[in-house]
Amino acid sequence: MTFQLGGIPFSFTVSDAIDIVATSVLIYYLLLLIRGTRAVQIVLGLLTLVIVLGVSNLLHLLVLATVMQYLLLGTAVTLPIVFQPELRRALEQIGRGRFFRRAPADEDAIAEALVDTVATAAFRLAHDGLGALMVIEGRTGLREYVESGTALDAKLSVDLLLAIFHKASPLHDGAVILRDTLVEGAACFLPLSENQLAAERHLGTRHRAAIGLTEQTDAVVVVVSEETRTVAVARAGRLSVRIDDEDRLRKVLAACIRPPRRPHAAEPPAWLTNLLTRLSRAPSNSEKLRT
Repeated sequence: MTFQLGGIPFSFTVSDAIDIVATSVLIYYLLLLIRGTRAVQIVLGLLTLVIVLGVSNLLHLLVLATVMQYLLLGTAVTLPIVFQPELRRALEQIGRGRFFRRAPADEDAIAEALVDTVATAAFRLAHDGLGALMVIEGRTGLREYVESGTALDAKLSVDLLLAIFHKASPLHDGAVILRDTLVEGAACFLPLSENQLAAERHLGTRHRAAIGLTEQTDAVVVVVSEETRTVAVARAGRLSVRIDDEDRLRKVLAACIRPPRRPHAAEPPAWLTNLLTRLSRAPSNSEKLRT
């Protein structure tokens, strides 16, 4: 297909459409790969350098343009080193056939299973006097924190959480990060809250870490205190009061991580419905002629 744009002829074929779609899909999965990691900030920094280079060329700033060109050239050489973890992870996922996997369809069932498992494990840990930090990932990726601990990528279960936070386990010191029904990592380090109010309340390290993570991300953190054997939930930089009932914890978690409902289709106005009903009941011209 050939068309003109501003007097300049252009041709667009099926291969061009396939090329555009394939490139778009590749860029989309690359963005998914670096989501939630420090590579996002690096990409933003590169885009800033490219914008500065374009502006300097547009304004004929020769010295600045030359400096930016050499800077971008050196950055391009170091990119494989900077993105080495992400590239390795992408190749591993391609080899496992998981790079292009589809998102789970039944989000409600996954959320319900996640809530039940976390609530049951939290109160069993509290009953045994074991401290725990269980992070439920939201829309913000937590891969940076997963890399600070031990990557597991294991199926979530109550027994697995109890085994991780047992005092004899080498992974009990730190947090577990949960995504859907997977335990992505254990013994992960979380940032401590710098909120003055949290310091004044004399909170322990676990509670300050839970508040600190939720200040920076949209994650939900379940905290089990080893000293007081109590359970609390941190979200949006705030810590809930003590939760004494397992059913109440389920309700709190369900309200925090429940997937957004799709809005129902708007119903047509009443006058339009009545008009369509009358038109459907009105006899056609052919029927009138027959009568």
